[in-house]
Amino acid sequence: MEEGRMSILGGALVTFVAGLLSAFAPNYISLLILRGLAGAGLGSGHVFFSWFMEFVPPSNRGKWMVVFSTFWTFGSVSEAALAWIVMPILTWRWLLALSAIPAFVLLIFIVFMPESPRYLCTKGRITDAHNILDKIAQFNQTSLPSGNLTSDGTNDLDEEFSTSEETPLLSSARKRTTVRKSGFSSFLMLFSPRFFKTTILLWVLYFGNSFVYYGIVLLASELSGSQSKCSSSILLSENVQDASVYINVFITSFAELPGLLTAALLVDRVGRKLSMTIMFIFVCIFLLPLVTLQSNILLTALLSGARMFSMGTFIIANIFAPEIYPTSMRSTGAGVAYAVGRIGGMVCPLVAVGLVTSCHQTAAILLLEALIVLSVVVILLIPFETKGKELVNTIDGVSNSKQVLVVA
Repeated sequence: MEEGRMSILGGALVTFVAGLLSAFAPNYISLLILRGLAGAGLGSGHVFFSWFMEFVPPSNRGKWMVVFSTFWTFGSVSEAALAWIVMPILTWRWLLALSAIPAFVLLIFIVFMPESPRYLCTKGRITDAHNILDKIAQFNQTSLPSGNLTSDGTNDLDEEFSTSEETPLLSSARKRTTVRKSGFSSFLMLFSPRFFKTTILLWVLYFGNSFVYYGIVLLASELSGSQSKCSSSILLSENVQDASVYINVFITSFAELPGLLTAALLVDRVGRKLSMTIMFIFVCIFLLPLVTLQSNILLTALLSGARMFSMGTFIIANIFAPEIYPTSMRSTGAGVAYAVGRIGGMVCPLVAVGLVTSCHQTAAILLLEALIVLSVVVILLIPFETKGKELVNTIDGVSNSKQVLVVA
């Protein structure tokens, strides 16, 4: 199995095994460890973005990447519905066990996934790439255009760590060493003068984006209960409050769908940067009234609007980051940015949600607003706009296309 599919297989396997075992966790510590491992497996999700992106033409790449991302929202809605159905009649163990089933289904479908032809080209495996493209053409009842399949060229990084068709295959041990060196070199290239500024800006964007998105998601279940407590109202009974949590999450998860539709309409028309800026502004507008206590109906409506546009910025960022980097380091660059974003998601419950539960709702909302402003500034500072641009395969390809990509 190829390297790209191996990454997806590894992530799906870890997610399934850890997710299923967590349903049988004997104590709280083991549950935390297993859920952490399941989250680590989910961290390979960026590989799906890079893989799918390399099959889509630039003219409507943004739209199809948004369509691809809608399945994340369908998963969120399904999970909320599952919890709503399972928790009142069964236990949380059943919820965790049933939630692991999609990862098992993914393990089956990975067998049918082709490797990215663009990735194969960067490794000098032109014949393998041509064979995959030929199968795709046959499936679509057409034929490949005439001509020879070529890559953008090679650079020192690609030449050092690629396997040419003319060279003998490496031994298994040597091949694993080569892959490790290739991945480490790709990571180091993120800090080269050519990518350093963009890499740091992307990290800040992902941190702010994840902090705001997961802040909105968590506040959907925290604010209603905290508002009642902080306003000295009569608390709802535990069962009613628990049911309201599932309902709020279910409704706000559905709100992501119009956000994705808006992102699909904007991303290939006005570009990645302007689309994220517009949607961040709307997130800011929807969150602003929450600096004061609101009724549960208005609270749910405002959080739904904020989540709608926050999901749009989140998805467009996931499109934008892989487009910036060449194929030889695309998954590495996007993956590290995604990991930094996860730090924002981990810090958020400790800071923003912690402020809400301690009756500092205004401070929590203002913190989210400040991170939105920071994210918008970062977007404007990123010197690339990738709308309608061809993906480049190599680092040299970035240099050759720099004049086209840099915004004047």
